[in-house]
Amino acid sequence: MDLTPFHLAIPVHNLKACRNFYTNLLQFEEGRSSDHWVDYNFFGHQLVIHYKEESENNSYANHVDGKAVPVPHFGVVLEWEAFHQFSELLKSKNIDFIIAPYIRFEGQVGEQATMFFKDPSGNALEFKAFKDMSQLFAK
Repeated sequence: MDLTPFHLAIPVHNLKACRNFYTNLLQFEEGRSSDHWVDYNFFGHQLVIHYKEESENNSYANHVDGKAVPVPHFGVVLEWEAFHQFSELLKSKNIDFIIAPYIRFEGQVGEQATMFFKDPSGNALEFKAFKDMSQLFAK
């Protein structure tokens, strides 16, 4: 199956700070925008940040591989080398990781590189990669 780009719109309570985060820190290409939203090229997918007044954060965490994984979260599966290049970029920008880049399920089915961090509005992002992409849905 050929994958097509997904579209994801997320709320942000500080559009200026989040625009700086996605444009300058993560270095995502900006597309269309207005004074209330901004489109981004999110590794070939369409991510839109929409201004929304700050409200109570209802996030929580599930434990996976001994780590507290934030829920909800979103992200993309990258090629192995792209993941490592992106993680080095983030380290060079002193990103505050929730879960720093590491290998999850090492030596097991579904072994993967993963990392988690939040944007300035508290949206959790995960990026991961598999050396063997056929392991993406492996049980």
